[in-house]
Amino acid sequence: MCLGPSQSEKQASAQAAADARIAAEDRKRKEIEEKAEKKREDIGEAIESRTDERGMSGGSGRRSLFQASGGGFLGRYS
Repeated sequence: MCLGPSQSEKQASAQAAADARIAAEDRKRKEIEEKAEKKREDIGEAIESRTDERGMSGGSGRRSLFQASGGGFLGRYS
């Protein structure tokens, strides 16, 4: 009479399957983290090159309409 796999065989195969799932999830998480780091670097490089092209040292790159030097909107009409 064959009753199928024993309890210890079932536990061993279930443990092996769980270990394989954990390993696969770890690999997938590592790939996602590497991809995210690459994107972060690419975005940082794009921002730096964009500010370099415009000749700015940072900031929003726009001038205020209300500059104290009189070059803004209020300076034209005062």
